[in-house]
Amino acid sequence: MPFSDIVRAVEDQFHRDSIPVLRRRGWRPRVIPYAGYGSAAPAAASARPDSGVGTPSGHSADGAPRDMARVLARMVMRPPNAPSEGPLFQRLPEELPATPQDARRQAAESLLEAQRGWRMFIDVPVPHLPVTVRLGGMSVRTRADREGYVDVVLRGHGLPPGWHEATLEAAGAAAVTTRVLVVAPGPRLGIVCDIDDTVMVSHVPRMFVAAWNQLVKYTSSREPVPGMAQLLTRVQQEHPGAPVIYLSTGAWNVVPTYRSFFERNGFPEGPMLMTDWGPTNTGLFRSGIEHKRTGLRRLMIDLPEVKWLLVGDDGQHDPLIYGEAAREHSDRVAAVAIRRLTPTEQVLAGTQLTHPAGLAPEARALAESGVPVAVGADGFELARSLRPEVLAAQLQQ
Repeated sequence: MPFSDIVRAVEDQFHRDSIPVLRRRGWRPRVIPYAGYGSAAPAAASARPDSGVGTPSGHSADGAPRDMARVLARMVMRPPNAPSEGPLFQRLPEELPATPQDARRQAAESLLEAQRGWRMFIDVPVPHLPVTVRLGGMSVRTRADREGYVDVVLRGHGLPPGWHEATLEAAGAAAVTTRVLVVAPGPRLGIVCDIDDTVMVSHVPRMFVAAWNQLVKYTSSREPVPGMAQLLTRVQQEHPGAPVIYLSTGAWNVVPTYRSFFERNGFPEGPMLMTDWGPTNTGLFRSGIEHKRTGLRRLMIDLPEVKWLLVGDDGQHDPLIYGEAAREHSDRVAAVAIRRLTPTEQVLAGTQLTHPAGLAPEARALAESGVPVAVGADGFELARSLRPEVLAAQLQQ
């Protein structure tokens, strides 16, 4: 038996043994929602399927509705007094506490945020828990996987473009809502953006990023890459309705940290597609490269009319992954933007120093793809290469 199978079996048994013990201590299942995305049907077919109204243009060749939504969540055990999973302390206080009561309240919120990091580090998932997901006029009954994750697609929701709320109801847990970004039909630009070392710098070795993100919860301890928020915001303003999807090899546990960081530093709101570390059917650890490759392919399938701007850094494998995607699907990639790390950041990222041209040698696929490539030390330099006319011309092809 492969060693990864043994580790996976031990992990599953530990979770099964832990849940009864936690229940006796008053812990209960809780739904941790994550933002999702979806597509809208053409306007001529916006009526819901059960109304008897609509045109065949709202369905694919096999008769299935063309509008879809991907809803994401996780089932975990939580004590009855556990704080909300949402950001508790997204901004520093605008003024000093005026009363002792205000001071105690601010101190309590800060303490909750600090302790939430180590608590999430030892999550106990609830595997195979029955869950009902409702969005628009549709509902789906499913079960969480062995790690407690729910990743379900609803079709025929009939919702217009924009942000909407989906409801998740799990056995033994309170119902929660999560947000889903429905992308408008028709050709348009979209943005796929990495997180660590692309928009956020932690100044710690890459191998310790997971512990840093989970244990050091204060968002003020993270430094945004200069100009990156402005770049993403500018592109989104120039292309109204452009979805921003953050695709990262970080763990799902740190989504609250990232969410607070994005809001604090003015980054556009968007779904985050993370990964879960640990043993799989094929190995002891999940492959970050394969996670990004699979995530990009999934986005191209789910949102077939979107042409993507791919934003990453040269500290790990983004040039290779994006280059492969651009070479194999040049009609679906508008441009690639690579942030060039400093020598110090390269060392912390665990890679060799950058190529003199600013890209690692493995990024030769980028040159073969034929799509525009921008390279810069920060968002301001990238913005000078990603001029509006460049992206506009790509969308016309």
